[in-house]
Amino acid sequence: MIVKMDKYTLLIFHQDLQMFLEHLQELGMVDIRRQGHAVDGKSKELSDIIQRYRRTIKKLKETKNTLKDQEIDNSLIDLKSPVEELFQECEKAYSDNSLLEMELQLLLRDKEEAALWGDYNKGDISKLKDLGFDLHFYSISESKFRKEWEKDYILYELNRANGKVFFVILSPKGSEIKFKIPESKFPQTPLHALEERENELRKQISLNHKKMIAYTFCVEMFQSKLNELNMELERYLATVSSQKEVEGLVDTLTGFAPAESRDDVCKFLDDEGIYYEVEEAVEEDKPPIKLKNNFFTRLFEPIGALYMYPKYGELDLTPFFAPFYMLFFGFCLGDMGYGIVLMIIGGLAKLKFPNFKSILTLVQLLGLGAFIMASFTGTFFGGKLYDWLPLPDSIQSFFFSDIKMFWFAIIFGLVHIVFARLINAIDSIIRKGWKYGMSNIGWAIVITWAATAYASTMIPEMVLPKWFNYLAICGAALILFFSETSGNIFIRMLKGTFSFYDITGVFGDTLSYIRLFGLGTSGGILGMVINSVAFSLTAIPYVGWFFTILILIVGHIAVLALSSLGAFVHPMRLTFVEFYKNAGFTGGGKEFKPLKKIN
Repeated sequence: MIVKMDKYTLLIFHQDLQMFLEHLQELGMVDIRRQGHAVDGKSKELSDIIQRYRRTIKKLKETKNTLKDQEIDNSLIDLKSPVEELFQECEKAYSDNSLLEMELQLLLRDKEEAALWGDYNKGDISKLKDLGFDLHFYSISESKFRKEWEKDYILYELNRANGKVFFVILSPKGSEIKFKIPESKFPQTPLHALEERENELRKQISLNHKKMIAYTFCVEMFQSKLNELNMELERYLATVSSQKEVEGLVDTLTGFAPAESRDDVCKFLDDEGIYYEVEEAVEEDKPPIKLKNNFFTRLFEPIGALYMYPKYGELDLTPFFAPFYMLFFGFCLGDMGYGIVLMIIGGLAKLKFPNFKSILTLVQLLGLGAFIMASFTGTFFGGKLYDWLPLPDSIQSFFFSDIKMFWFAIIFGLVHIVFARLINAIDSIIRKGWKYGMSNIGWAIVITWAATAYASTMIPEMVLPKWFNYLAICGAALILFFSETSGNIFIRMLKGTFSFYDITGVFGDTLSYIRLFGLGTSGGILGMVINSVAFSLTAIPYVGWFFTILILIVGHIAVLALSSLGAFVHPMRLTFVEFYKNAGFTGGGKEFKPLKKIN
């Protein structure tokens, strides 16, 4: 559910504003209405510096992750220098590294081209020119090179490489030389000079890299400075976004805080001696969104946030899509064994990473969903339980075949869509009035009737009562008369008639749920292939079981990773498109971010 917000209008003397905002950060309960981007030169400068710190800290962490047990020499930097100087030197080290690496790549390319001609001495070339010769350089394939050219020209062969001959022809200065192939570009820098420069560059790169490693000691120092800059920017943006009243002597700010914290916020404002007005926030104020759900639903809030937050006054759909998402994930993963692995991994990881407890608990719940849904087919690490265990026929008959799972996916989708329509209807009735929910109730009736009627044609023993068709008439009437709730009866009927075109959308939405069956089946097939390949290796003498176990472990890990990715993304698509659309979700809310200190 969305937490109700209070709106605070604050009047503050301009000279007290900075200190008040610092105290408000310590309270950490009020979201100040401010602009989300740099509004002037100072805020832009602060934003740029913050981005620089973030980029550099990220680079340092990446460097640190590559070190392993490598010894770090921190004598290359002065850790007693001010943090600003250390940061600038660190930035320069990374910038120099990029420039040096680029120069080295260009040098290696020039060296590779120069090596084709062999090494030479610039002094020798100068002497030849002083003697009155012009030098013409050529390269040609060995098959086309002719030794008799040496009789007609002053020709010297310089090198042979890559199936080519590289040579020079001397001609009297100023004379025209006629040779049947065009001249080639001769390297301006000798090979030995390029090699010397390469050695110098590699030494510079090595020394600079050691400096970059040494700066990993400064990560916490830079992070602390980044937190200070973030707090300074938060205060400044809150300051400049305030409206100036009474010739600039009084600032007016607007803030939002949860209604449940009104007593604490009011006590704080009273203690600060601030004049304020507080009232319940309304939709027109566009308050920030803070969600409050039970333990189970709260775990799925980050998934909903990947799309967008609901707007204030709208229904929070997280409690409604959470159980479906869990089961959809399990449907797509489609393997009881993989579900057990996810539950075990999540449980063990919580012991090692307690800060990620909520995410890891979500992983365990998704694993439970996989175990539940895969139990319909009995799929366990790519095989079937009834193929591995001596189960009686009475138990085997409970497991679903592929065609049953296909129809189960369709039915599951229809339940999802009808449930979304009913949520939309009930919410509209509560917030707007009874007639605003009738159209969606009509759609829920029509969809249910159509699905049941089609099922009766596929199942001979399924006989529907005669009154059942009256449900379709009732649902269609609700759609016809209540798709539009304003205007005279004829306009409403006309618009209601056009709304029947939405049946194509409902049909398309229903077909989208086939992906549940497709992903679950493909994952099971991949697991089966891994088993088949692995057990075929048991025929190899002595080492066959070793390779079998190796293929089983590596193969199923790969299939689990691939299947988990699809099982995470596609239910999200069904939630954000099919479910949200049919539930009438609008969205567009902004997350509640109170002004607070960053630890």
